[in-house]
Amino acid sequence: MPACPALLIAAPASGQGKTTVTAALARLHARQGRRVTVFKCGPDFLDPQIHAFASGRPCQNLDLGMCGEADARWRLARAAAESDLILIEGVMGLFDGKPSAADIAERFGIPVLALIDAGSMAQTFGAVAHGLATYRPGLPFAGVLANRVAGARHAEMLKECLAPGVGWFGALPKSGDSLPERHLGLLQAAEIDDLEARLDRLADALAESATVDLPEPVSFGDAPPPTVPPLLAGRRIAIARDAAYGFIYPANLETLQALGAELRFFSPVAGDALPECDAVWLPGGYPELHAAALSANAGLWQALHAHVDAGKPLLAECGGMMSLFEEVVDKTGQAHRFAGLLPGRAVMQQRLAALGTQFAELPEGRLAGHTFHYSKSETPLPPLCRAVTADGREGEAIYRRQRLTASYVHFYFPADPAVAAALFQA
Repeated sequence: MPACPALLIAAPASGQGKTTVTAALARLHARQGRRVTVFKCGPDFLDPQIHAFASGRPCQNLDLGMCGEADARWRLARAAAESDLILIEGVMGLFDGKPSAADIAERFGIPVLALIDAGSMAQTFGAVAHGLATYRPGLPFAGVLANRVAGARHAEMLKECLAPGVGWFGALPKSGDSLPERHLGLLQAAEIDDLEARLDRLADALAESATVDLPEPVSFGDAPPPTVPPLLAGRRIAIARDAAYGFIYPANLETLQALGAELRFFSPVAGDALPECDAVWLPGGYPELHAAALSANAGLWQALHAHVDAGKPLLAECGGMMSLFEEVVDKTGQAHRFAGLLPGRAVMQQRLAALGTQFAELPEGRLAGHTFHYSKSETPLPPLCRAVTADGREGEAIYRRQRLTASYVHFYFPADPAVAAALFQA
């Protein structure tokens, strides 16, 4: 039965520095020669890129809503068998959302390390820590870590005000090493030129006040991975992957490989041609930020037209779907010519347009996913169907032209590998 030391890093709210501190902890322990596996609560694409860089190992998602408990259970069990430490970054505040980070901690018996922004706080730090520790009886609670601390005296004051039984995991000072952001969250790991140096400085700062001792092991039970039939054996799938198309769940790539597919990656931003393939996947990302380079890649769009006209599958998600419209209008109001495989245009908004878990009843079957975007699509094309939200409300439109499937939904392939396979079959 696999067991491994584990912590879930949570906070009272968003914006406290969870990603920065989780990455710093991963870096600190990885530098001790430990095998650190990091997970991210929720359907996030950007934070896992940072954690994979910090730990040197793949980072996957845990989400009881989108991924399901069985998926989380076997991934945790696998990580426990292969790791010296498991770190899980929470989402929003510890108790926010349904399901919440606290639900994951309680379901799997993972101790919570609460990160608290102490930048403008003294003894009230102890009250916040006490509230987080006791709000839900039965929640495994390990202790706290202070962020944005003014100095050694401030850190000592925070430590002294903790109630008995609340552990102290150290402090991080105020610094300029916080990770840079844009409208959808952090910059992608490959876009932060000094990421390694930032993480090393954060790990150094944490090492001055934090212990590098491992927490107590957590038993995750025996949970073998599901059996996936080789439904895509011998099929080549071309996958766009670069700064414009980087929103890819690592679990999705694992699933495609388990299905037997051969994966061929290419970069539309770099001007790559479409690889020889049986199917194409255009994931989400930031096509609007790379519009000039993408508009100039006329050969790719022509190849995709021929691909779809030949009856071959193409899955386009969020930014991938945006790229298939005739135009993309960026935040400055400038219009850029894109593929023209779908009539209409995608227009960037100043505010978030949609967010949340959604479920799609496709002709191929039911598939779970997530939506998070700042653009709106304007098209005369009638949708094939609409996804629904977790509480039953109408969700995103899903479009189909021959074997082209396009939507704002980012699908989670392990939710039903057979349905995912069908999207890539002729």
